[in-house]
Amino acid sequence: MITRYSRPVAAAIWSQETKYKIWFEIEAHAAAKMAELGVIPQDAADAIWAKGKDATFDADRIDEIERTTKHDVIAFLTHVAEIVGDEARFLHQGMTSSDVLDTCFAVQLARSSDLLIDGVDRVLATLETRAKEHKYTPTVGRSHGIHAEPVTFGLKLAGYHAEFQRAKRRLITAKEEIATCAISGAVGTFANVDPAVEQYVADKMGLQVEPVSTQVIPRDRHAAFFAALGVVASSVERLAIEIRHLQRTEVLEAEEFFDKGQKGSSAMPHKRNPILTENLTGLARLVRSAVTPAMENVALWHERDISHSSVERGIGPDATIHLDFALQRLANVVERLNVYPENMQANIDRLGGLVHSQRVMLALTQAGISREAAYAAVQENAMKVWRGEGAFLDFLKADERVTLPAEQLEALFDLGYHTKNVDVVFKRVFGEG
Repeated sequence: MITRYSRPVAAAIWSQETKYKIWFEIEAHAAAKMAELGVIPQDAADAIWAKGKDATFDADRIDEIERTTKHDVIAFLTHVAEIVGDEARFLHQGMTSSDVLDTCFAVQLARSSDLLIDGVDRVLATLETRAKEHKYTPTVGRSHGIHAEPVTFGLKLAGYHAEFQRAKRRLITAKEEIATCAISGAVGTFANVDPAVEQYVADKMGLQVEPVSTQVIPRDRHAAFFAALGVVASSVERLAIEIRHLQRTEVLEAEEFFDKGQKGSSAMPHKRNPILTENLTGLARLVRSAVTPAMENVALWHERDISHSSVERGIGPDATIHLDFALQRLANVVERLNVYPENMQANIDRLGGLVHSQRVMLALTQAGISREAAYAAVQENAMKVWRGEGAFLDFLKADERVTLPAEQLEALFDLGYHTKNVDVVFKRVFGEG
């Protein structure tokens, strides 16, 4: 995890302090249910909770113990015994390390999911505001990076809004899939721990019970979770790249906000660079880098091995913290985005009406000319404009193959024609006219 690209609220979920607190809660809740079942004394379970619930677990001390034990959970339990005292011998009855580790990991991923969903909500809110602001602001649509036909800037942003609606649903589903609890003991048979303990811990930790945990929670869940994060990161990047392209000097239809005192280049004082959206592209790559290792973690040996463990210690905090940061940064970029409608109009006009070529071709076919002949006539005149030889409408009026009256031809160059169904799209996306 890169501190530069992390928010404290997201990083805190993955801190040693938080991890050990969750570990203790899992152990203490399990002990409480075991006491209810008569497996351990009730006064021992009460003492464990009373002495440990407000305790500060010393990470350095745990590390010191682990240097001898070579086992993190045992080191933790040893340290808990130093705090709790004799009653600590009743902790971890019938449990295995993965019960603690996997359940804790599920809690951390679920809590991270809540932050990510909140981040998407903020992106959605800013996109809706800006889309409605520019609902009818004409701009040129591009395919292959080349001028195609007119759209509106609001429609562009509405498309991204629809995409982040899907992102939110993906994250909700990912959280539901990842938020499972395993307290089933060695190889997952419940031989030494009652299944009721698992249900109790799951309820207390806000999780569902894992139907079959073979000592570990199946890693297809984690693969699906990180894959969902990868898709959301790609949506972040798609919008970031759109803004980066629109900010190019030759285009300059939209631009990241440039703060007072901000510097664009150490060498060239005139520069205003799209540094935030470039950063978002990089962060998206980092998040996606977790997907393949998560997929490879699915195939563990038999009931378990720990080849997944080192991977998840990295990708768990890295992917969630960086995506959380990226979503907040993206929302801020959209919220403060400089939009230049006059440049959008100038770019529409740059090719002298070529964006209306399809309308002319269709009108010719409706006037009785074959599609092939209509296409050829329109294209030949369009190519003259590409070469800078004159205006498209003038060429069309002078071409005897173009049999449409001048007045009808001029009407085909109406920009408003391309915005007549904006309300339909907005109703689909935002649920209103």
